[in-house]
Amino acid sequence: MKILKIDHLGIAVNSMDEGKTFWSDILGLKFEGAETVAEQKVTTAFFPVGESEVELLESTSPDGPVAKFIEKKGTGFQHVAFRVENIDEALAELKAKGIQLIDQEPRKGAGGARIAFLHPKATGGVLVELCERS
Repeated sequence: MKILKIDHLGIAVNSMDEGKTFWSDILGLKFEGAETVAEQKVTTAFFPVGESEVELLESTSPDGPVAKFIEKKGTGFQHVAFRVENIDEALAELKAKGIQLIDQEPRKGAGGARIAFLHPKATGGVLVELCERS
């Protein structure tokens, strides 16, 4: 598996507007736009930082994964995403190493990325996302 860089850091927020105020108005990061990913019950907003990004995540449904995360752990850091060269090869390698996966196959993420999550039980408690962008 070839990890190219940290693609983004995911931050769970109750309100996209409040989140944007801090990351853009206070820290001065450029807001790149928002996107709703209906399959994941989330609206995302990206703020580039060098070659990586901060991604805000607001749930669009009370039963969505971000809403459940906030209910259990509160707002704040939710996941780290690593950009990989080939997500299919990365998942096959991790399966062969016995790593517990949330996603057995890649799915569609924000910005047209192919993504898959590793289970926090296999990563020392951190939700890890693999991300492949064309």
